[in-house]
Amino acid sequence: MKQYLHKLFTQAFTQLQAQGDIPQDVSVEIHLERTREVRYGDFACNIALVLAKAVGMRPRDLAARFVEQLPSNDPSIAKVEIAGPGFINIFLTSQAYHAVIDEILTTKAVYGRSQLGAGKSVMIEFVSANPTGPLHVGHGRGAAYGAALANLLIVAGFKVHKEYYVNDAGRQMDILATSIWLRYLELCGETVTFPSNAYQGDYVWDIAASLHRQHGDALRHSSAKVFENIPADVDQGGDKEQHIDALIERSQQLLGEVSYQLVFQKGLEIILDDIRRDLEQFGVVYDQWFLESSLLVQTAIDELKAAGHTYERDGALWFRSSEFGDEKDRVLVRDNGQFTYFASDIAYHKNKFERGFDHLINIWGADHHGYVARVKAALMALGADAERLKVLLVQFATLYRGKERLSMSTRSGEFVTLRELREEVGTDAARFFYIQRKSEQHLNFDLELAKSQKNDNPVYYIQYAHARISSVFRLLQEKGLTWEHNSAMLSRLDTDGREQALLLKLSRYPEVIETAAQAYEPHQLTYYLLDLAQNFHTFYDNKQHKVLIEDQELRNARLSLIAAVQQVLRNGLTIIGVSAPEVM
Repeated sequence: MKQYLHKLFTQAFTQLQAQGDIPQDVSVEIHLERTREVRYGDFACNIALVLAKAVGMRPRDLAARFVEQLPSNDPSIAKVEIAGPGFINIFLTSQAYHAVIDEILTTKAVYGRSQLGAGKSVMIEFVSANPTGPLHVGHGRGAAYGAALANLLIVAGFKVHKEYYVNDAGRQMDILATSIWLRYLELCGETVTFPSNAYQGDYVWDIAASLHRQHGDALRHSSAKVFENIPADVDQGGDKEQHIDALIERSQQLLGEVSYQLVFQKGLEIILDDIRRDLEQFGVVYDQWFLESSLLVQTAIDELKAAGHTYERDGALWFRSSEFGDEKDRVLVRDNGQFTYFASDIAYHKNKFERGFDHLINIWGADHHGYVARVKAALMALGADAERLKVLLVQFATLYRGKERLSMSTRSGEFVTLRELREEVGTDAARFFYIQRKSEQHLNFDLELAKSQKNDNPVYYIQYAHARISSVFRLLQEKGLTWEHNSAMLSRLDTDGREQALLLKLSRYPEVIETAAQAYEPHQLTYYLLDLAQNFHTFYDNKQHKVLIEDQELRNARLSLIAAVQQVLRNGLTIIGVSAPEVM
């Protein structure tokens, strides 16, 4: 309805320009808002207040000119009033709300779709967890949020490309490869003192076992050679970073390039396949998995050098990021000649911009907030429009089992995987609970509530509304009755009670889609669906609103109403990645 009224006011604005009441060089963004009180109508527009000064008219006089341009016999508009200093209040007819049901039942899955995005391309990069271990419940929130946001933007008219950035290069992957090889040596019978800074989880043993089954002892070296003259670990009074770095170098020396890469790739492939499978079973599918190893990092650095944005200090190459709004300069190449993670990030974002997307969205963990300024600084230094990049931060999700807080540390190996969460509470509950709060707010994930089959579980409450409507139509068939939608019969629905509340809520759905898409807030949709389900349950539980009654005309009207409710519930649940069951 809001879109329809917006169209009428746009036409009125054009007509007033044609008549000379509004200068041709004046433009305006038309805003229509739902009124808070019924006495002020259904919608209010402040266009006369916004334009009055530019037009040189009193707001109320300009408002009157707008009202004159609106159609006088529109079946959707009961009346239009000018209020206060110049607000235009629009009162809708019952027919306008009945037309919403016609639209929903006609367009079905398309209802609520918008042209807000006008076909502009958006690339969303999300999750992008290092392939150094299974996804844990902390990663799940970014996955649920990114997937729901992508769906929401598609419905809002954007062309969306979903991407996972695979960090298949760098020190963390070398730590993983070394961790796997050391576990492999243990399986070969070697006595190994496992580094404190290596990856500890059972999955490392599993990969090592796979390596051993495939290659036997072919990659074996004595532990004496491996640990000879290696700096002490932290528990021996040494430095854990120096210890693991020395072991990485020793692994590479003893294995040689070919065998080391065999171990490295084994770990990468198994973990990446596991991540991909986990995400697919969670309902998250990407258009592209982009490998860090494919980046032309040196090319990006050379471009910054050529533009005079780098300098050398202490044997390292630095980027003058402080000249572009960052708090300090950043290292691009370490004194040992290795690229920093930041250097790879620059090359990756340069690549993103070169692919020509209209908008770029990065969904990062809240602990990466400090990276935003430096990445944007690099983009500016490369001559790119940094405003095209939007970084959305996702706060940590803390998992509780009763009062026990569960760990989510990948390095220690003591964590709850996303797979374990999904198997315990189900994909539907996990997806819903992850996005029911703003992404930048902390989330305490209540396992017991997520598994509950009671009305205090929001996802159960919404799905139950959908299933309850299905049961009505099954019962209709069992009684040998039929449903025939007829617009004329909708006049039998009440205009001031629970049926009207449902009609009003249904009419708001397209507005929720646009508002949520503009704010990048799919959680708004969870609130809407919960409200719609509550409106339905309140309606259905009232004895005065029985659906399968003798009065055929009223029965069909109410069946059309609840069919529309079911369709909108299904549309919204689909966006957030939750199923709409027929039976519960």
